[in-house]
Amino acid sequence: MSYKILFAIFSLFLIIALFVDVSEKNDNTETVVLEDTVKIKIDKKQIAKSKELHEYFKRRHEKIGFNGAVLFAENGKVVYKNAFGFADIKNKKKINLKTRFQIASVSKPFTTYAIMLLKQAGELDYNDDVRKYFPEFPYENITIRLLMIHKSGLPEYFYFADKLWEDRFKPISNKEVIELMIKHHPQRYYLPDKKYNYINTNYCLLAAIVEEISDMPFEEFMQEEVFEPLEMENTFIYNKKKPTEEDNCAIGYSRRRRIAEDSYLNGVVGDKGIYTTVEDMLKFDQALYNGEPLHSEILSEAFQPAHKKLYIHDNYGFGWRINAQDSTNKIVYHTGWWKGFRSYFIRELGKKKTIIVLSNMSNQSVFGTKQLIELF
Repeated sequence: MSYKILFAIFSLFLIIALFVDVSEKNDNTETVVLEDTVKIKIDKKQIAKSKELHEYFKRRHEKIGFNGAVLFAENGKVVYKNAFGFADIKNKKKINLKTRFQIASVSKPFTTYAIMLLKQAGELDYNDDVRKYFPEFPYENITIRLLMIHKSGLPEYFYFADKLWEDRFKPISNKEVIELMIKHHPQRYYLPDKKYNYINTNYCLLAAIVEEISDMPFEEFMQEEVFEPLEMENTFIYNKKKPTEEDNCAIGYSRRRRIAEDSYLNGVVGDKGIYTTVEDMLKFDQALYNGEPLHSEILSEAFQPAHKKLYIHDNYGFGWRINAQDSTNKIVYHTGWWKGFRSYFIRELGKKKTIIVLSNMSNQSVFGTKQLIELF
């Protein structure tokens, strides 16, 4: 047999080997799947899901303009993660898995995490009145617990600050929001503990309480007590009042790809302000399962529906929205929107599924939580 024939046969077998269908492998075989930006090891049953997700977000990016990063994990194991579009459109700087996004109201579970750490350390009680920390506070009978579950009845600081804060070019801080309330007594919406009403003022106050107890700025407390212990190396809190230079941050875009306003309200933290990555968010997710540094018995109360008059599938706990309709698979989640950014953080506690979607193109990145849960 000639050398040329042997070479042709060898080449044919090599080509066949390279294109063996994955489906012929054993169910437990780990396979490396190459997506646009990352290699991940997943088993046969997860390959189809990974490809389905990739096609979905790729199509949404190409046809609708989805811009952002996505991560999906089961039992802490990454099934799919990828990035689409630009962090900086003008300079064509692409989003990658280390790109940091403002997560808006998804900051709220982190704020209650800080409160619970202080509870664990014996530094506060959930029934403490706000006046314990701010004696001149003009509203009675508002406790830390009522702030966390949005039953304070307080007015929204977004609105009264617009009327009462004189210089819109000067950022307002958490304590200055409280000073406006002390000075002007803006009309509250409800009496305390009467009605659920989602208000950012509650989390402005919670962050201010953390500052009073710890005697340090909220962003420093979070860095030392949460981000560093959890090795969230690409996470920080942006405070317009005391800005720091951070690299690889996405720019937020509003309609028609206009750069979103860096509002004077960005001096307030706790209700928003965290910049992070999908990978760092997964580290936080896993810490919630591991019971360190926050003990599981303290954390578990955060996931209990706190409102008898709300639906069991649409309730609120300590900084978490809650769907407890399926007792074997409680879903705790939060979404966020703020100045060009949208974020989704969904945790199925029974199935231990984690869904994280972060975007810097707010008007083209609208999802329903039910839609995402069904997709994943």
